[in-house]
Amino acid sequence: MRDRVALVVGGAKGIGLAVSERLAAEGAIVFLTGRRADEVERAAASIGRGATGIVADASRPEEMVRVVEEVRAAQGRIDALVLNAGISEPASIAEMTPDHVDRHFAVNVRGAAFGLQAALGAMSEGGSVVLMGSIAGVAGIASYGTYAATKAALRSYARTWTAELAPRGIRVNVVAPGPTDTDMMAAVPEDVRATLIAPIPMGRMARPEEVASATLFLLSGEAGFIAGAELCVDGGMRQV
Repeated sequence: MRDRVALVVGGAKGIGLAVSERLAAEGAIVFLTGRRADEVERAAASIGRGATGIVADASRPEEMVRVVEEVRAAQGRIDALVLNAGISEPASIAEMTPDHVDRHFAVNVRGAAFGLQAALGAMSEGGSVVLMGSIAGVAGIASYGTYAATKAALRSYARTWTAELAPRGIRVNVVAPGPTDTDMMAAVPEDVRATLIAPIPMGRMARPEEVASATLFLLSGEAGFIAGAELCVDGGMRQV
């Protein structure tokens, strides 16, 4: 990834931060976004190596246009794009509201769709895109149906966008983590964590850096003939 220009949308914390850190460690010129200025500044400072943080709301298409313009003004292009911004809030079918559905699709789906649309003019020939999905997209998880539906939508979009962008040599793939041991997950009660871990054959959650490694692979030339695919990082949870 040396000297490749990477934009990580939702790259200031959790899995996104791990992806940003790994890209920088591999020599990429990293731009990362987040909604909170303090988190964005802290993430960029912790990465160093010239990483640039941009405060932006991924659910607002005009803000993604602004982000891409900033990257383009600084570097002229985008070689690698990671669309990681997302939210996950519980609500059963009896509990969900229009606002609940709209907020999830605005960030998780519309954010990715219009984020990619905004970036297309700056994407280099042969560039690579990774959408951050989830194994929830193929599971029935009580109270998380809306979240799961958004991740299933991303999986579908990856197929269509691969067909549309292949003539430009731009590859689109999905990384689908299972339960991942982020700071947010660390606050979950131990009994709940145990319930999440129980179905995982490898007996533990993913580490953010393991999801980052899978993302790096799909962005790199090592995955040059992989397109429209979903790479699950779930310790076998939905594979066996």
